Amino acid sequence: MTLDYTEIGKRIARRRKELGLKQSEVEEKADLGYKYLSNIERSISIPSVEVIMRLAVALDTTPDEFLIGTLSHDNQEWKNISEMLRPMNAKQLSLAKSFLTWLSNQSL
Repeated sequence: MTLDYTEIGKRIARRRKELGLKQSEVEEKADLGYKYLSNIERSISIPSVEVIMRLAVALDTTPDEFLIGTLSHDNQEWKNISEMLRPMNAKQLSLAKSFLTWLSNQSL
């Protein structure tokens, strides 16, 4: 599965606008740098898994809404996972990403 970062950026922008939020407000909620969200929405920057998770929490949705265009109904579980990822360092995030990649390829 190849990710379409242009479409991901559009989905993030659409959700932000649905909530009536400015980019700067979302950047503050998601602890992102100045103009980073603008770059993501215009597909200039490619967000990490951690950033996608933080944006999902800030925009009160789930990462799958951004990644594949569908919304999961168990929003609290995504928030819990996002909060677990937030304090991780780069090495821990890399390991978490590897595990999630492996897990997504399993037929459970």
